Amino acid sequence: MVTTTSTPVDQQVTPAENRVVLKGVSWSTFKALLADVGDDRAWRIAYDGGVLEIRMPHLEHEVPKGLIESFIEATADELEIEVMKAGSLTLEREDLTRAVEPDTCFYIQNEASVRGKRDINLPEDLPPDLAIESDYTNSSVNKDSIYAALGVPELWRYRRESLQVYQLVEGKYEMCEISLAFPFLPVAEIPSFIEQSRTIGQRAAVRLFRQRIREILQSQS
Repeated sequence: MVTTTSTPVDQQVTPAENRVVLKGVSWSTFKALLADVGDDRAWRIAYDGGVLEIRMPHLEHEVPKGLIESFIEATADELEIEVMKAGSLTLEREDLTRAVEPDTCFYIQNEASVRGKRDINLPEDLPPDLAIESDYTNSSVNKDSIYAALGVPELWRYRRESLQVYQLVEGKYEMCEISLAFPFLPVAEIPSFIEQSRTIGQRAAVRLFRQRIREILQSQS
């Protein structure tokens, strides 16, 4: 059961966006809430210094996110490298009073350092190399500052048929045209494959993307 504190909690509910924002939530209450509901939950969280956002994923969140996951996995297969998809792994640091669950995340450059691990504990373990946010709605907290504080080197944001890539530079994210993990990846083309999936199907779109990666790799050989 979640314990309460003497700190007042203000609640803001936005039904159309399936989002609840709680203010004045202590770290202990936040952790007790997660422990109380367990891992079998559909909603995702972001926590920043007492502000807790609880978000229920929407279909327009999940479809692009799932396709981007498939594109990354297809790229890894074509490169014959290992990546670890960590999904909506809870990334948290009590000393920073910050936590976030990305729509999905990957260990790529540092996959070997976490291979076989059953749990990730920051800052003892490295953060994911890449976090992905599918922004169907605006967040009530500054997730960029959370990811930056946690040391995630690369962040992708998909929103309104656009994919933006950010790299962590001196503690802040800077927008870039290329991916840090996959410099050759045609990032600007990814939204078009997502849109094609709406008419030709998701697996067909992934096959087309895989073929595009092969063409690029062959041209570089």
